[in-house]
Order: sequence, then structure tokens, then C-alpha cells
Amino acid sequence: MVEADTYLKKFQKELSAGTVSLALLAVLAQASEPMYGYLIAKQLERVGDGVLSGKQSALYPVLRNLEGAALLDSFVEPSIAGPPRRYYRITEAGRETLQTWAAAWRATRDSVDSVLSGISA
Repeated sequence: MVEADTYLKKFQKELSAGTVSLALLAVLAQASEPMYGYLIAKQLERVGDGVLSGKQSALYPVLRNLEGAALLDSFVEPSIAGPPRRYYRITEAGRETLQTWAAAWRATRDSVDSVLSGISA
């Protein structure tokens, strides 16, 4: 059983690696204002039923990569309660990429669902 759990965790990690960028762009596209990492992580937990939740620190490299690709902008603001916070917002290029990635996700999801349709849960 330990081996099955190990494979499941590995599978979930691989799925997550491929979907976190899409989910981050979607969260920021739906936000009415820029968000900092902790708020983004909490939103992912809320709307993703915990499936996309994980270590908050794991989000920051993805956020930096998305910013490096000009899909996000960020700025730093001082915080009264602690260290300065970096806020992120989606760019126009990010919104366009989100549309493309969402279409690719849906096509992949539909294809996998079709293949899995003959398997009982």
C-alpha cells in the first residue's frame, strides 16, 4: 500500500506542476485588485477544493516565472504587520495566454475523460 501511496503522490505532483500556472493566471484574472502570495494560496484552496493547495512557498517560483514571461506584473508595498508584500496582477499578455492555456486544458481534459469513460470509478 505504501508503494501505491507513493505513486499517487508522484502522480499528483506531476499533475499539479502542469496546472498551477494555469490556476494562478485564472485566480489573478478574476481578482478585482492585485493579490499577494498568501491571498493567492488561500484563494486556490477555496476555489480548488484543496486539490491545488500545497506549500505556499512553492507558488513563488511559479509566480516569478510568470512574471519573467511578462504574464504578470508585480510591485512591493510595505506592510504594517510584517515584511513588505509583493503584489501580483495579470497583464494583457497574461490574459491572452490564459485563454490559450484554458482552451488547451479543456481539450486535454475532454480527451482524457473520453479515454477514461470506460473505466468504473
